[in-house]
Amino acid sequence: MNLHAVRAIYLFEMARTWRTLMQSIVSPVLSTSLYFIVFGAAIGSRIPEVNGVSYGAFIVPGLIMLSLLTQSISNASFGIYFPKFTGTIYELLSAPISTLEILLAYVGAAASKSVILGLIILATAGLFVPLRIEHPLWMVLFLLLTAVTFSLIGFIIGIWADGFEKLQVIPLLIVTPLTFLGGSFYSIDMLPPVWQTVALFNPVVYLISGFRWSFYGQADVSLALSLGMTLAFLAAALGVVGWMFKTGYKLKN
Repeated sequence: MNLHAVRAIYLFEMARTWRTLMQSIVSPVLSTSLYFIVFGAAIGSRIPEVNGVSYGAFIVPGLIMLSLLTQSISNASFGIYFPKFTGTIYELLSAPISTLEILLAYVGAAASKSVILGLIILATAGLFVPLRIEHPLWMVLFLLLTAVTFSLIGFIIGIWADGFEKLQVIPLLIVTPLTFLGGSFYSIDMLPPVWQTVALFNPVVYLISGFRWSFYGQADVSLALSLGMTLAFLAAALGVVGWMFKTGYKLKN
């Protein structure tokens, strides 16, 4: 494996984060803080507890997951789209670096940035509400798996997009609504039975449920199902990326 090439691309992508610190880190943290103020203070004062957890603390995993999903997609999609836009993607494809190495560098950088942001938001949440993490290793596992999975999805979007506006279509019109409807701010047990069934068709429910279980030991679906669905999403994303590189979809033509 060409570790020098992987390291070079990875460090280049990570350096872009520090050059755009306000957009990459500060802006998402401020937005999440506003959620805590509005939902945690204003609404939380009227909802004393959800399954024995204060409402302000209950929404923390959902808010972290919301930022993690959107930032993973954004980081990875822009990271691979910009070389396509400037034409430097052809130099990358002709260089002595394999598909796996390209994927490791771009997705690794995007996932790293998202995990760092998630941990910063977690620390910020501790300033607003009392937190406890009953299963820290599971929390880190779900954080990493989700960041990698949605970085892969962002990588796919970056290859598929043929304009900057398309980079925002799926995150804004699909991912964000699914996250809001996936139990970020409520437990699906609070819904009527029919809507509980409908909610189970939302893939984000399984991600948030498993992540919340790592905090408070309670979830809307079983831990095994959450982990299984997360791994299934990861495998599906890897399969699509592999097909794109194998066929040269929007890369060689």
